[in-house]
Amino acid sequence: MTARKRTSSVTKSENPPPPKTTIASAEDFHLSPPKLGVIFVISSLLCSLYLYLLCFHYNVDSELKRPILINAGLSLVGFFVTLKLIPVAARYVLRRNMFGFDINKRGTPQGDVKVPESLGIVVGIVFLIVAIIFQFFNFTEDSLCLVEYNAALASICFMILLGFVDDVLDVPWRVKLLLPSFATLPLLMAYAGHTTIVIPKPLVSYVGLEILDLGRIYKLYMALLAVFCTNSINIHAGLNGLEIGQTVVIAAAILIHNVMQIGASVDTELRQAHAFSIYLTQPLMATSLAMLAYNWYPSAIFVGDTYTVFAGMTMAVAGILGHFSETLLIFFLPQVLNFLLSLPQLAGIVKCPRHRLPKFDSATGLLTGTKDGTVVNVYLRIFGRKTEKSLCIHLLVFQALACGFCFLLRHFLAGWYK
Repeated sequence: MTARKRTSSVTKSENPPPPKTTIASAEDFHLSPPKLGVIFVISSLLCSLYLYLLCFHYNVDSELKRPILINAGLSLVGFFVTLKLIPVAARYVLRRNMFGFDINKRGTPQGDVKVPESLGIVVGIVFLIVAIIFQFFNFTEDSLCLVEYNAALASICFMILLGFVDDVLDVPWRVKLLLPSFATLPLLMAYAGHTTIVIPKPLVSYVGLEILDLGRIYKLYMALLAVFCTNSINIHAGLNGLEIGQTVVIAAAILIHNVMQIGASVDTELRQAHAFSIYLTQPLMATSLAMLAYNWYPSAIFVGDTYTVFAGMTMAVAGILGHFSETLLIFFLPQVLNFLLSLPQLAGIVKCPRHRLPKFDSATGLLTGTKDGTVVNVYLRIFGRKTEKSLCIHLLVFQALACGFCFLLRHFLAGWYK
């Protein structure tokens, strides 16, 4: 979370303020080296199970495995491209005075450092390039899936643009709630999948149907899911590495769920839908891990709203086209909890400050929870004061446990619930 500072390009003060001494110019700026050791540990923990299931545990058809592995290779290239582009982009945004100060380090030397922000635009651009190049290896010109694939990329691209506009213009949060609904229009217009839901078995006797066709109501549900996912990542934030960290944890869970469904299903259409989801999630995870190398504590960059809305929209699209929106919502359990805690402030019932962050004690380096309704503050109030790095790790473990709970829930309810 940043405290933005902008300089006006229209008027100049007759008595300009004294120059800052933290950074002389964008050309003199040197970004801290990426924390590749941390990324190696995180990626090993998150990706090892997925790769084992894909390559060894399940007998995935070569027709599906080949494009998945090609997509993984392109995603790996995207990882290294993102690593190289971030320092370059950081200098450009500093030239445009797009920087912030780390509020959770206020009162320390690190709190006075100008941190480049809105670097999520790099991840978004590299993601789109990887996703577009992948079409050459997997889709033909007359492929029916190509329409939905390009519609998905159009929605994601639209959201990247709107997120960057938000970073530059600082759009009010009430407007932010509406932006994803416009960004989903390309996907909704091109969506040709089913609009039915399976009625839970305990309710079949009451409803009288096993499958219910919702028609346009299902598309409305898709739009609302996209609105929730994009904004939920955005408001569950405020710590170095938390926004990207929760994204890569959920992305890993999505990949594992998809490959499990591909391995267990004999339905060709269902297998293709889950492979479709993998095609979008692998580039998201790879480019996000590259940015996490710079955003992990202590953060050298800020991702901005560009990244949070882009990541949320991408995972929403992956869940919609993969036909596992219910499972996706359980993966988002901490975000759902954070949204429920935030409702009184978001609705204006309780006063909502600009930054709902914990209180930082510069003498001890510890964060103390405030009365603001966020998971970050509630966690601190329950478990006591913690350092920013420790708190972020705890919340990411909580995110991983929520995803694990989803898999357990699906296992125990299989055959009884649906």
